[in-house]
Amino acid sequence: MDLNLKGKSVVITAGSKGLGKATALEFAKEGAHVIISSRNEEELAKTKHEIEKETGNKNVHFLVCDITKVDDIKQMVNEAVERFGMVDVLINNAGGPPTGTFDQMTDEDWLYAFELNLLSFIRTIREVLPYMKKQQHGHIINFASSSIKQPIDNLILSNTFRTGIVGLAKSLSQELASDNILINTVGPGRISTDRLAQLDGIRAEKQGKTIEEIKLETEATIPLGRYGEPSEFAKMVVFLASGANTYVTGQSFVIDGGMVKAF
Repeated sequence: MDLNLKGKSVVITAGSKGLGKATALEFAKEGAHVIISSRNEEELAKTKHEIEKETGNKNVHFLVCDITKVDDIKQMVNEAVERFGMVDVLINNAGGPPTGTFDQMTDEDWLYAFELNLLSFIRTIREVLPYMKKQQHGHIINFASSSIKQPIDNLILSNTFRTGIVGLAKSLSQELASDNILINTVGPGRISTDRLAQLDGIRAEKQGKTIEEIKLETEATIPLGRYGEPSEFAKMVVFLASGANTYVTGQSFVIDGGMVKAF
């Protein structure tokens, strides 16, 4: 299948590691022109080098960007347009908010999570839309969590704002269809990333168990019997954002090995 991504311009936020990095790698393999961003310049440079070495794609670039700052977002999108002439694909990604229950969260926690995990997506979409509308095509993929289908214990902030992403995408799919702009949401289940290792560590400490014990218990709840690999998640993203997808929009997908039982 030809994904029609060669030479396409792709912007990926939080792209220096984890699922963002895995997604950038898969786009680079398809010959796309990729800009990755995050707050850590050292990690970005390292990721750029690793992707170039593995794929031979020299059109991988990076930009330091704090997605909680509107000026940084504007600069990131402007640079992508200046470098590549357009933005064909936007991958909205962000780190997870703090863990905890409702009683543990302050107004400051709620405001920070809102700005990081929902408002940043809104702002980035707002910046790319004029270009996508002008060219009359585009793909937007929002990274969320399996909590869009089934809430996760001790993640009240994530549970709240990830579902907000779904509502945003569903509404925009209606508004943007006439401009041939497709927008979808993808939620990772238990995918082997640093974030998942952190969450497993918190659970292990809380329950007085080892991280390996937590992992084995969790894997027992997954029909495929294992954690997913970042590349398995990324390949789904790349398809949805590619020229091979011309009719799927406003949908939410969970990549979780069958773990979530909710419809």
